[in-house]
Amino acid sequence: MKTVVAALLASLLLCASKIAAAQTPSAWHDELVEHMAGTWNLEGTLAGKEAHHTVTAEWVLNHQFLQLHETTSASAPAPENRYDALWFIGYDDVSERYVVHLLDIFGTRYSETLGYGTRNGNSIALVFEYPDGPFHTTYRWIPEDGSWRWLLEQKDKNGKWTTSADFKHTRPANR
Repeated sequence: MKTVVAALLASLLLCASKIAAAQTPSAWHDELVEHMAGTWNLEGTLAGKEAHHTVTAEWVLNHQFLQLHETTSASAPAPENRYDALWFIGYDDVSERYVVHLLDIFGTRYSETLGYGTRNGNSIALVFEYPDGPFHTTYRWIPEDGSWRWLLEQKDKNGKWTTSADFKHTRPANR
């Protein structure tokens, strides 16, 4: 009886591992998003004030997501508001769109909203439907100088789109 139970359990474990292996998607590769991997200096404006951040991007979770860790740079001026965020950029083959999870210091209220986007040339345009209104984030790769531009826009109470942040990402000089 013990032998039968052991054989049955072994068979179940073998079947379960084969099913799990069959459901694991292959690594996601995107030639545009691939340009984001690495370390970046982010500079620009956020809510009309200068911002200096560092972004470190690496592939995670079986190469299904590019994780970006964005933090205020250590060299940022002392009065600059501090920021810390994790972005997870992935792609859904079924819906044929990018999916972005953003977790930051503003807490769970805004992290429950996913961003969805599509690619147009060297740009990925994302829409986040936040509780207080839609928010657009556009990532644009600039191959001429190997940089990225991030433009973040929100709709105000009057229905007008305004720039929330405008950033340029460049590689650190000492890399």
